[in-house]
Amino acid sequence: MYDYIIVGAGSAGCVLAARLSADSGVSVLLLEAGPADDADEIRAPAAVNRLFQTMYDWNYLTVPQHRAGGRTVYWPRGKVLGGSSSINAMIYIRGNRQDFQTWRDEHGCAGWGYEDLMPYFRRAEDDSRGASPYHGIGGPLAVTDPRYKSQACQAFIAAAQEQGAAANDDFNGPRQDGVGWYQLTQRNGQRCSAATAYLHPAMSRPNLTVHTDALVTKVIIEGGQATGVSYLHHGELQTARANAEVILCGGAVNSPQLLMLSGIGPAEHLIEMGIDVHTDLRGVGGNLSDHPVLPVIWSTPRIRGLWEKGNQANQVRWQLTHRGPLTSNVAESGGFAHSEPGLPAPDLQLHVLPAPYQNQGLADPARRAMTVLVGLVDVASRGRIRLRSADPRHRPAIDPGYLSDDRDGRALAAGLKLAREFVTARPMAEICSSELAPGAHVRSDAELMEYVRGSVVTLYHPVGTCAMGGESRWNSVVDLELRVRGVARLRVVDASVMPVVPRGNTNAPTIAIAERAADLIAGRAPLAAVNPADPVDAMVMASQAGGRTSQAGGHTSRTSRTGNTSHREAANPRDAL
Repeated sequence: MYDYIIVGAGSAGCVLAARLSADSGVSVLLLEAGPADDADEIRAPAAVNRLFQTMYDWNYLTVPQHRAGGRTVYWPRGKVLGGSSSINAMIYIRGNRQDFQTWRDEHGCAGWGYEDLMPYFRRAEDDSRGASPYHGIGGPLAVTDPRYKSQACQAFIAAAQEQGAAANDDFNGPRQDGVGWYQLTQRNGQRCSAATAYLHPAMSRPNLTVHTDALVTKVIIEGGQATGVSYLHHGELQTARANAEVILCGGAVNSPQLLMLSGIGPAEHLIEMGIDVHTDLRGVGGNLSDHPVLPVIWSTPRIRGLWEKGNQANQVRWQLTHRGPLTSNVAESGGFAHSEPGLPAPDLQLHVLPAPYQNQGLADPARRAMTVLVGLVDVASRGRIRLRSADPRHRPAIDPGYLSDDRDGRALAAGLKLAREFVTARPMAEICSSELAPGAHVRSDAELMEYVRGSVVTLYHPVGTCAMGGESRWNSVVDLELRVRGVARLRVVDASVMPVVPRGNTNAPTIAIAERAADLIAGRAPLAAVNPADPVDAMVMASQAGGRTSQAGGHTSRTSRTGNTSHREAANPRDAL
């Protein structure tokens, strides 16, 4: 018997386990289907692709994507303490102000706007640049500038600026447009996952119990409320009871799957699967959204690839000093752009890799090449999660519906053209020879769209399948305190509650959601909303941080001088970078 049972030790689950167990008067059980996060490949940033299709990965496949060449797409998801934060590329991006205002204004999510979440982003963060209105210090999550910068990634930044792109040294600051280096969730040259940041420091608490290799099979519902869970622990079926709440933190795939296995979901589908219906909640598993991405690859024969630098000497260097090429997160630089003028915020995100990105990173990278991954971050297409079986050990059917809305394909094609322009600028032209993908022969709009349909894959950011919404949102799964509608003492806290996928990598906003949820669950008043662009709020935040500032703090004065220029409409896609 526990007060709280948390299902899933991913980014959100680790935050909640640490925050809730900080109260010594409550007991917390955290259940994780995967193993502990003690592999060297998890700690060493550049080894990220070695974690794919291993024991640390759910290793999902989508159903055939009819608008994307009928292909199935590999979906890596973390099955380990830390979840996907233990196998991701460690990029710290919060999303655009526009995203969270859309949650608040269009989906009725009062309390979840940009200003509402800003204090939670800052509370979570320990930014190596120091405190500023946009950044926090002293939080569990280390956020740092990259220790290693590849020549190819530097060449992209220089080439994009030659083509008219703006330099941006903080994609989480006053504006998102531009190109630069990504900040990373690393500490001292090692991955700082949610498990590293939140869970491990709390593991010694006597009121926190953590079980790995524990697959939750069902939420136990009695008298209209969640009272516990059943789970397979080392293959044996066990039961745990919750005095207060059951909290699902399984992510956009596993949380809706578990709800449906427990009789909560679209009634007709549950009946089809032979599952007794407890709550007919039609939104469960729907509204699936993911960032689609496609690679543009060039040969770079004159510069050594990142794979060549993974030699014994650099491995020893990393082990002794945690410096050198093995600290690379691989997707080192990039930026945000508009696919067309007049958009309210960027809809394209670029990730630059000093390596060929082929077969979703599963192919041997031993070739001198660089990749610009063109990703769409304002996505119109929607998909869904459905069960294949009432057996919880069976993988669900994942249908992201890639390119089901024609606008997505057109935007990706525009991004592909944009990426090609950069190679004509001197810094990239000097190191790039032939275009490996899509290939110089692919020129017409029809040929480009064929490449988009044949190459689009996931950027690893699925959300929305247990969407949050106000009372007027008929298809919302959870309310504004993330409580599952129709079932008492049951919440969902993870990326699945996002009504719309944010513009950027989803780890940081998932952690911020969990930080706010911890206050809601504990009955504490949420932190007061703050606007970092407001001079009064900025002064208050500076005083709370003890007046500590750094280079990042300079954004305050730049914001006051530029006003709203960062939100101006772009005359062309390059101006929007």
